Amino acid sequence: MDSAKQEAGYRAAERVRDGDIIGIGTGSTVLYAMERLQQRMYEEKLTILGVPTSYQTAYRAVEMEIPLTSLDAHPRLDLAIDGADQVDPQLRMIKGRGGAHLREKCVVDAAETFLVIVDESKCVTHLSGNVPVEVLSFACTSVLRRIVDLGGSGEIRTGSGKDGPVISDNGNLIIDCRFADIPSPEELEMKLAAIPGIVESGLFTRYTDKTELMVGKK
Repeated sequence: MDSAKQEAGYRAAERVRDGDIIGIGTGSTVLYAMERLQQRMYEEKLTILGVPTSYQTAYRAVEMEIPLTSLDAHPRLDLAIDGADQVDPQLRMIKGRGGAHLREKCVVDAAETFLVIVDESKCVTHLSGNVPVEVLSFACTSVLRRIVDLGGSGEIRTGSGKDGPVISDNGNLIIDCRFADIPSPEELEMKLAAIPGIVESGLFTRYTDKTELMVGKK
C-alpha cells in the first residue's frame, strides 16, 4: 500500500497553489504530500504556509523546511490535506487513531476545502470499529460510564514505549470507544459532543460539503 499512499499524497500536493495557506494533517499518507510539497518548493519556488495538526507534523515540516504558521495568525485556510482511518460513500469518516483528531478538526473547520487522501483499504461501506475521543483526565471515569449508556464500551489508550495512558498534544487522555453498530454517525457525533468531559470525537460528519477524496490504488 505504500505506493498507493504515495500516489494519493503526491496528487494532493499538486492541488496546492502558490501563496496558499494550508492545513497539514498527521500520518503516513500526509508525509508523502509533504515530501512532494518540499520538491515543488525547490523546483518551482512554490511559496506556502502550513498549519500543522500535531507536534509530529510540525517537526517533520521543520526538517523539510516547510514554513509554518498558526490558526491564530491565519484563521482561514485555503486547503487542508489529511488522511482518514475510515471513509464511507457519503464522505463521513473516522479519524484520530493517531490521536490528533482535535487539532485536525479545528484545521478542517477553518479550511475552504478539505482534501482527504487515503489508500483503498480505508474506504468502507459503513463506519465501524473504534471511535477515538479526547477526554479531560478529570472526567475520564464519568465519560466511560456515559459511553456505556450510549450502548458502547470504552478503553483508555495506553502508550507504547511508556507506562500508562497516551497523553494527547493538548494534554488530555484518549479513550477508544467501540460500538457494535453506528447506524447514524451524525447522531453519534452529536451525542458524544454533549457528554461533559469529552473535548472532541474522531467522527467527522459535518464537513462533507467541502470534502474531496483522493484514493490511491494498487
